[in-house]
Amino acid sequence: MPAKVTIIDYGMGNLRSIIKRFERIGVPAEITGDPVKIAEAGKLILPGVGHFSNGMKNLRNSGLMGLLNEKVLVKKTPVLGICLGMQLFAKSSEEGFTEGLGWIDATVVRFHVSNTVKFKIPHIGWNSATPQKQSLLFNTIAESSLFYFVHSYHIDCNSKVDILATTTYDYEFTSAVEKNNIFGTQFHPEKSFDAGLKLLQNFANL
Repeated sequence: MPAKVTIIDYGMGNLRSIIKRFERIGVPAEITGDPVKIAEAGKLILPGVGHFSNGMKNLRNSGLMGLLNEKVLVKKTPVLGICLGMQLFAKSSEEGFTEGLGWIDATVVRFHVSNTVKFKIPHIGWNSATPQKQSLLFNTIAESSLFYFVHSYHIDCNSKVDILATTTYDYEFTSAVEKNNIFGTQFHPEKSFDAGLKLLQNFANL
C-alpha cells in the first residue's frame, strides 16, 4: 500500500476536496499542520488557493518553513504542489513581489494576454497539459486529457529541465513542474475527474 499522504494545512486551500479524492482511490491521507506528523510523512501535498504573499506569510507564521525545507531538500520526501502550492515553490512572484520557497528556479508572473476579451483573466476552465518529458506523474494519462484550471498567475521556469507539462492559453505556459522529488501542477487534479484521480494515484505510488 502507498505511504500515507500528508496534506499540509497552513490556512490556504480547499483541503477537503483533496482528501476526498484520495479516499476515493483508496489511498490513506490526512490533513494536518502538526509538525510531528509532517516530519513523519511519506508523501506531502502543498495545496493553495489565493494570494502568493498571503500563502508565504501563512507558511512563515506556521513555523513549518524549516521542517519543510528539511523534508523536501534534505530527506527528499516527494511533494506535490497544487495551484498556489506549486507557485510557492518558485523563488519569487509578481503577486506581492514576495520571496517564495525557492525550491524551483522560477518566478511567478501574471498572465499577459494579447486579447483580454477573448482570453479572460483569471483563466478558468478545462484545458490540456502536454507533457514535455517522461514522468511517473503522468503515467498512463492520455495526452488528450483535460484538467481544470483557475488562476491569474503562472510559473515561469528559468531552467527548462524543470518543466514537466505546458498548456496554451493565448500563449504557452508551464502547467506542471518536476525536479527530482518536487512535483507541481497549476491545474487542480482533485477537480479534474478521472485524469486528475489518476495523477493523484501516480503521485501516491511514487
